[in-house]
Amino acid sequence: MDKASFIRPATNGGKIIFIGASTGGTEAVKTFLLGVPANYPPILIVQHMPETFTGSFAARLDGLCLPRVIEAQGGESVESGTVYIAPGHSHMKIRRSPAGYAIELCKTPPVNRHRPSVDVLFDSAADVVRHNAIGVIMTGMGKDGAHGLLRMRQSGARTFGQDEASCVVYGMPREAAMIGAVEDVVPLGDLSKRVASALGRCA
Repeated sequence: MDKASFIRPATNGGKIIFIGASTGGTEAVKTFLLGVPANYPPILIVQHMPETFTGSFAARLDGLCLPRVIEAQGGESVESGTVYIAPGHSHMKIRRSPAGYAIELCKTPPVNRHRPSVDVLFDSAADVVRHNAIGVIMTGMGKDGAHGLLRMRQSGARTFGQDEASCVVYGMPREAAMIGAVEDVVPLGDLSKRVASALGRCA
């Protein structure tokens, strides 16, 4: 079956996965997605990266991974079997739509010196998806995403952080763990399995 066979709108009762990464994140995100089947819930990703590279990053992942991987353009319906990469020029949020959920892009000022910012994505997940969200914070320098992940956990989401040994830079996951945002610290090689367990399925 081709990738299009697994694409369908996400409903308000369905799970959605949110991932944030920075330094070392391109390989970490690839490793995670290689452990994901085609018929997976939607995945929204902020990877700190210049805007000239996010499109090719999404295209490369699409060629390697079972789900469809696209660079978000804004306004798309959020669909299962699809991974959305934030473009390097805009923050990415999730919002409610008549059909379920949709992607929103905005060029508001940087947050934590980043646009796109992981905190902006995670904050929208906490506000909109709440207990149906799963948050994952991966390797990266700084603290972007830590407070957003805490808000996700406080809203009922499951939250995971990459462990120090498998991080290129143990910055963002460390900051998140220090403030109690991370429910479970997991080696990169096990992250897709742990998220699948939280979804109640086997990867």
